Amino acid sequence: MSFGQGGPQWGPGGQNQDPYRGQSQDPYGSGPAAPDPYGLGSGGYGSSGSGAAPDWAALADASAARARRRRWLLVGGGALATAAIAGIVATAIVSSNSDDSNRASDKNASELPAPTDLPKDTTQPDPSFSSVAPLPPPNPKDFISNEKKDTAPLSADTLFPGKKLTMGDRVYAKHATARTGNCAAATQGALGSVLDANGCDQVFRATYSKDGIAVTIGVAVFGTEAEAKKAQQQADGNITPLAGSGVPAFCKGGPVCRFVSNSYGRYAYFTATGYTKAKSVTKSDAKAFQTGDDLAEFTFRQIVRRGEAQASAAATAPAAG
Repeated sequence: MSFGQGGPQWGPGGQNQDPYRGQSQDPYGSGPAAPDPYGLGSGGYGSSGSGAAPDWAALADASAARARRRRWLLVGGGALATAAIAGIVATAIVSSNSDDSNRASDKNASELPAPTDLPKDTTQPDPSFSSVAPLPPPNPKDFISNEKKDTAPLSADTLFPGKKLTMGDRVYAKHATARTGNCAAATQGALGSVLDANGCDQVFRATYSKDGIAVTIGVAVFGTEAEAKKAQQQADGNITPLAGSGVPAFCKGGPVCRFVSNSYGRYAYFTATGYTKAKSVTKSDAKAFQTGDDLAEFTFRQIVRRGEAQASAAATAPAAG
């Protein structure tokens, strides 16, 4: 090793001067001491040259610190090596499993039977719709406006069913019923001639009562709606009250009664309302008016139901082949 051209200069005494500034002494006591290059003197490590003992505790601490550093380096290096090895192993396992899975999938796919009898054309047919519009439902009134279509059974029991009539909270008892093909025989005054002149076929009657008030409802049947409407418009006179079955004669011998007429389809209907005792119905007699109106409303509903029933049957009947 060179420290400069011409070699080191050790001081003014020349090259043979002791470069360690002291006599050569044997540090171990066996002879002349070797030069002390660190200027520690004969005291050895940590000595100032005064002959004091070295600081063994400090030296031990330094040695222990160096040992701990070496252990941490070894531990850290081992951990890094372990992690690296684990990563390599995991990668190898995943790769192996992936290859095995692919091979198994390829094997299973190769073992599956080839599909047979599969349809060649999988397109679905377009829905088709009829260009013919469906027929409208039958009109119920058409069936009760002409005798050619109004063919359902007709009697006093079909027009006036049951033994009583309930309208809201009012209950009326049914009494005598009658049917006649001689329309004039069921009328009073000029009504009979009017019915006959317009082609009346038959008349049905029924009597209801409640709280001393009786009502006879008469239904005159014609061949067409026009005939029934004309007879109602020309009506003069009244239907004959029908007594019996618990109801005495009424609207005879002087007491005033209320007579009302109307029509719907080929049916004209009339009401005669009066007290079962000698008492007249006045214009302000709300109780008598309500009784007569209830019976007229009930009769209208029965005629309407007759048309609805026949229209429903015609709509659900199979078409003629």
